[in-house]
Amino acid sequence: MKKQNIKTGPAHVAIIMDGNGRWARQRGKPRLFGHHAGARRVREIVRSCPDLGVKYLTIFAFSTENWRRTQTEVAGLMSLFRRYITREAQALFRENVRVRFIGDRIKLDDKLVALMDELELLTAGNDGTHLTIALNYGGRDEVARATKRLAREVKAGRVDPETVDGETLAHYLDTYFLPDPDLVIRTSGEARISNFLLWQSAYAEYEFIDTLWPDFSEEIFARIVTGFGRRERRYGAVLA
Repeated sequence: MKKQNIKTGPAHVAIIMDGNGRWARQRGKPRLFGHHAGARRVREIVRSCPDLGVKYLTIFAFSTENWRRTQTEVAGLMSLFRRYITREAQALFRENVRVRFIGDRIKLDDKLVALMDELELLTAGNDGTHLTIALNYGGRDEVARATKRLAREVKAGRVDPETVDGETLAHYLDTYFLPDPDLVIRTSGEARISNFLLWQSAYAEYEFIDTLWPDFSEEIFARIVTGFGRRERRYGAVLA
């Protein structure tokens, strides 16, 4: 694996957007108020990517574990996702953003899936910022689904099991079209990865910050991205 130049910024940043509920609670508001504020913050961060040299941005919108939340919150989030896609689609297209979704779509309602498909198709020709939205996504679930797809290919005789390696499996992951993330950011003060991009983040740098997601500004993002350039990425090697 090629060593990253320590003066080069991250091409791919992944963000675990955490803290919407606490942000709302601090203001005496329901959790969904915080989720709406968080969705507005996404817009600002996406628009800041070109100036910061971030080509790929992957955001964790809804995990496979988030179904355990109250029915009211889950329904509100699904409604928010539908509204976000409808409201932002044309702006994303005009700003040359390519949008794709990762995660298991089976549990999502048909209207939401149709909107996701339409947005992917609308922006398929864009080559600016690549925005990937993880929706009903979990790292373990992704690897399990990828393994099933690979096993079917082996059973059908289309893949020789003796040739299977890490690169083979990566081809069956949801993120097969993306480079691995260089930097993973988690907001809200929690220092865990919560089942996000487990395979892909093997050599990513991590940044855990106390800021709640609705307060995560372009300035904070720029500071973290700039700081990344001062890190030495060894990929297991010993540098002279």
